[in-house]
Amino acid sequence: PAVFGIVPMSVKLLYFASLREQLGLGEERLDLPTGVSNVAELREHLSARGDVWATALAGKALRVAVNQDLARLDSAVKDGDEVAFFPPVTGG
Repeated sequence: PAVFGIVPMSVKLLYFASLREQLGLGEERLDLPTGVSNVAELREHLSARGDVWATALAGKALRVAVNQDLARLDSAVKDGDEVAFFPPVTGG
């Protein structure tokens, strides 16, 4: 039987520096689709939007923080989390 009243899991996404410029977006709220439970799956889901998204999120050096803690690709993403994407910081 179908389950009624299920509320989708939602996360807040933040994009910083050159990512913000490339995407033309600083933040958004996203309902997590079924099967997206970690950073790698979230990044893959966003990249599937195509074009500029795939290009902007493709770099291996891209950094991700979940709730302001640096995260790895296998770090969990849960309802209510804040996930920030940003390019690596270079010093001078």
